This record gives sequence, C-alpha cells and structure tokens, in this order.
Amino acid sequence: MAPSPWVRTCVDSLAAAGAVKPGLRALDLACGGGRHALYLASLGYSVHAVDKNTPETEWPANVQFECMDLEQPDWPLTGQKYDLIVVTNYLHRPHFENLLANLKSEHAVLVYETFMDGNAKFGSPRSPDFLLQPGELLSRLSGLTILRFEQGLRGTTSPAMIQRAMGITGAWSEIQSGTITLTQRD
Repeated sequence: MAPSPWVRTCVDSLAAAGAVKPGLRALDLACGGGRHALYLASLGYSVHAVDKNTPETEWPANVQFECMDLEQPDWPLTGQKYDLIVVTNYLHRPHFENLLANLKSEHAVLVYETFMDGNAKFGSPRSPDFLLQPGELLSRLSGLTILRFEQGLRGTTSPAMIQRAMGITGAWSEIQSGTITLTQRD
C-alpha cells in the first residue's frame, strides 16, 4: 500500500529543504503493515516501526520492527529520540505527551494524521475515544512550530473526517516547507 498523500507531501517538503539525510532516525508509530516505514526507509531513514500486531512484511535492513503494546500504563518508548515521527490513523491520548518527548530537541518533525469528530457517518472509528475534537490536534501540538495543518472532510481516497498536522521542535528553521498551510476544510 502506498504512503498517505499527507505523509508524502510533508516528507517531500523536508526533502526539498535538504532535511532528509541518510541515517536520520524515524519512528513509524502504530505502523500497521508498514507502508510509511518502507517509504521512509527508501529515503534513507533508519526506521523504528512499532505496532501491537506483527505484519507480514519483508523489512529492509534499515527498518527495525518491534511488536509492542502502545497503550500499556508505562510508555514503552521512554528515552528514545527521533528526527521524524509519523503517526497515521491512530490516537491514544494518555501517551500523547510521551510521544512528543520522543522528538529530538531541535529540528525534529512530527507528521500526524488521524480521524476527528464527525467520522462516524463515514465508518470507523466511531468512538469519541479515537476521534479528535475540532482543533484538538493543534492544541496538543502547541509546543511545536506548526508548518501545516488541515481539518475537516477528506474527499479523496475514502471520505472521512480528519485532522492532520506537521510540526517541528525548536524555532522556525531551514526545515520548513515552502509554504505554511493553515486551512479549515468544509
């Protein structure tokens, strides 16, 4: 399966800024089948892919897959630091701050995309536990410099209500995209 267009757009903007270098460390959180881990590995990242289920994926040498429960009381990635973290279609609020602590202190990037309130009319997830509230992702990422943000109806691929953001640690820098996109979808 191909990477999410959102992830590809965000990571391509990093590459265009010269911020993608072989050996940088990336985390694909709740990686599922590994589509983003494989994409990041193809760009030269050293990827740590984690999920509660072990996918039937052939991993290249620069991907380390680890089966782990991300929703246990203690955060299993404490002390790990990454240059890039990618999260799609996953939300577990109790460890959100822990995840942000896994970003390196300067110029680390978080690319996040998941479902929001209103998605029940399109399918799962339907539970409020797994749906962001309007503006919630921006609020949770308030410690980052936001480079891109969108929320609302995703009409391409399969319709869904989504929120997605790209943010960096530290001050605005050369790791910025060509433009900042702060939009509210209808």
